[in-house]
Amino acid sequence: MSLLILYIEFFQIGLFAVGGGLATLPFLFRLANKYEWLSLHQIRNMLAVAQSSPGPIGVNVTAQAGFNAAGIPGAAVSALGLVSPAIIIIVIVAKMLKAFKENKAVEAVFSGLRPAATGLLTIACFGVWKLSLYNPHFTEWYELIRLKEAVLLIILYIGTRRFKFHPIVFVIVAGAAGIIFKF
Repeated sequence: MSLLILYIEFFQIGLFAVGGGLATLPFLFRLANKYEWLSLHQIRNMLAVAQSSPGPIGVNVTAQAGFNAAGIPGAAVSALGLVSPAIIIIVIVAKMLKAFKENKAVEAVFSGLRPAATGLLTIACFGVWKLSLYNPHFTEWYELIRLKEAVLLIILYIGTRRFKFHPIVFVIVAGAAGIIFKF
């Protein structure tokens, strides 16, 4: 896998994934269909690791995908490709924002970016639900949803809403449940 191809692919993702790290997921799904070095199963696992590790989710998942494709140089190039557009855009916007602070066109652009970010995050949300709960190998209707994962989701949701547990408790419980259910 060429490092230049990795950089270009993740630069494009960084350029159009408005809304943060989870907004990169629809683009990663596209990459999984396009290249053999990334699969939907790997994205699901990478997302779980990225959610529980420090740092931005999008960069963590991107670095893991780049590592799958080309080792450590691939991880570095992929992460750099993802953040490059943001750095470039922030520098340009910061320079121009002083001059166009009250400009109607600038307000209109930001007004249009909000729904785009919402749409990408919504797609990412449904993608995560599908990766986490949907069983593509079901033979009977009751096998459509992964039961163990759904029960864990409900327990964690109740723990969040009702008992207000600290987030680290969820990470520990989910990790332990994954180990228990796997073995």
